[in-house]
Amino acid sequence: MTLADRTAQAADYARAGFGQELQPGTRPALIVVDPARAYIDPDCPLYAGVEENVAAMRTLLADARAAGIPVVITEVRLRADGADAGVFFRKSGTLVAFCEGSPYGELIDGLEPTCAELLVTKKYASAFFGTSLNSYLTSLGVDTVLIAGLSTSGCVRATTLDAMQHGYIPIVVEDAVGDRDPAIHHSNLFDMQQKMAEVWPLSRAQSYLARA
Repeated sequence: MTLADRTAQAADYARAGFGQELQPGTRPALIVVDPARAYIDPDCPLYAGVEENVAAMRTLLADARAAGIPVVITEVRLRADGADAGVFFRKSGTLVAFCEGSPYGELIDGLEPTCAELLVTKKYASAFFGTSLNSYLTSLGVDTVLIAGLSTSGCVRATTLDAMQHGYIPIVVEDAVGDRDPAIHHSNLFDMQQKMAEVWPLSRAQSYLARA
């Protein structure tokens, strides 16, 4: 898609009323979705070439910790037969990377939670589905979630949608999310910005955290 096409697309969405600006709150948390080795190990079929995005995740995580906000890291862990992921597993065969015994489900170095942070183990795309995440954030009075992780079109998008549906202001940090296909990555960022979230560059997220 050319720049002119993207500009026309954005104008069309604006005329329809999409893309209203959401104002972030004052009690943010950071959710880093599935920063798994699978996405950066060339030997894994899920390898996505997202090393630069992972570097941005590490920067964002360090800034969140410096700001003292709650941090949540998610992982996917499945039974050896994948039965606990049901239809999701049957549809997406690549999920074998997260089955019991696979090394690819391990968290990427530098993106592991500390003992003071929450590790959410999930079976499906959204970090909210079938987990205690919403209860945890509610108990802390969180009103805004910064979202990083992998992949943009899958678990990041599902988590962003559920964050909005649970009443949080979702802010997707575009430098700190990634996908195997750049076109799909940018298309999903555009669509999330129009319908469910704010999409910010890392620099804007850092400025927000500095004031948090």
